[in-house]
Amino acid sequence: MSRRLHISVRIALLAALFALGAFAEDRYLVKVTGDVNGIAKRHGLTVVKSLTGSAAGYHVLSSSGRVPQTVLRDLSAEFAVNSAEADQAVKLPGIKPGAKIHAASTASGGIRISSTLISYYTSYAASAYVNQPATDVINLDAAQKIANGTGAVVALIDTGADFTHPVLKNSLVAGWDFINNSSGGQEVAQLNDQETTPILDITCPDGTDGGPDGSGCFDQETTPILDGGTAIVLQQETTPILDQSATAVLDSKKYPAYGHGTMVAGLIHLVAPQAKIMPIRAFGAEGNATVSQIVDAISFAIAHHVDVINMSFSLKMNSSAIGAALGQAYNAGIICVASAGNDGSSALVYPAAYGNVTGVAGTNNSLSRSTWSNYGTPLVSLAAPDEGLISTYPLQHYAQVSGTSFSAPLVSGAAALLVDINRHTNQSLAASELASSAHHLDSSLGAGELDLYKLCKTAQ
Repeated sequence: MSRRLHISVRIALLAALFALGAFAEDRYLVKVTGDVNGIAKRHGLTVVKSLTGSAAGYHVLSSSGRVPQTVLRDLSAEFAVNSAEADQAVKLPGIKPGAKIHAASTASGGIRISSTLISYYTSYAASAYVNQPATDVINLDAAQKIANGTGAVVALIDTGADFTHPVLKNSLVAGWDFINNSSGGQEVAQLNDQETTPILDITCPDGTDGGPDGSGCFDQETTPILDGGTAIVLQQETTPILDQSATAVLDSKKYPAYGHGTMVAGLIHLVAPQAKIMPIRAFGAEGNATVSQIVDAISFAIAHHVDVINMSFSLKMNSSAIGAALGQAYNAGIICVASAGNDGSSALVYPAAYGNVTGVAGTNNSLSRSTWSNYGTPLVSLAAPDEGLISTYPLQHYAQVSGTSFSAPLVSGAAALLVDINRHTNQSLAASELASSAHHLDSSLGAGELDLYKLCKTAQ
């Protein structure tokens, strides 16, 4: 009996330890000079993978049942270790019940995207997408008489993009899928075999029903819930409201990031319709990635000689590995653009806060800061519209979206126009031209509002 009791106690203890995460695997992104296997062996770690390209020297190591802070301290004491940090989980968190609701800066009506298609460069697109109010705010039509992005390549580090969308299919070029380690970058919902027609479950951020067209959701946005203080967050503020042609349901709680990359790609294409867009899929449909995947994605973009990198995500804590990767992108002459974040705060988030990245805040069409948009220097370089924008959505649909995820690609498209005008445009030159041509607002929004016509005239 006593032996059985002893075994049952041990089993109960093990169960408790598992519940507390004592045996959970922790991963670390470590830059090493020399033999990583010897370092891993000395510290009882396992080498999970080694990064390549411009990220060569970085390795992902794992441990189980160890205190992460202790592991990082011990690794940092190694002479051959240049840097060590947690390979943070990258998540787009679900909406927390009772989360604070911010009103949009201006009221907006229900969405009814016209089914009328008009010619737009190499495709046909919904007139509501081509002629939306934000295009007047940034002086898009006048700018495209000077440049349209011909020859520029924009890397999109996101959830991928829908290569079958009729508006995008002529502009997308193969990138890489770091979720499945395969060529392409096609956005997928990762559904089971029975769920082959993914469409959004339209639910308002406060948990109420948005109605068949979601019009009850427009005057709301939610603050994303961070995983501690270190998660990387895709900067999408409102649940995308789909056009009337959407007929089935994708559970947005299970796949909160689905469509994000396609929507971002659509706004890059809107500004620079002749540019090529290279989706680099680092986030899955459920919104997960890791810092090492972001570093891998930047390295891939550098190796493929892109002109612009769009990053519609943010971290609240600095990552030395991401910072170093973006330093290499800067040295390669790549223009890097990132969303400023949606916390309605002046606190720094990365990569937007790096000095070699253009951080983009969000405004409404009346040139007032969106209530959710972060602000202040050195975070924000300039601003662009991010409320009620209409963009492409997977499966030939369109969506109305808000958040700094969607002001950033307008600036990435602007950078593509600059490359069209001058192939030697780099981050420093682009930053100068974007700043000097912007419509001044207030100092919390950097140089001010994006003005594409003045930008292109300045660059000529």
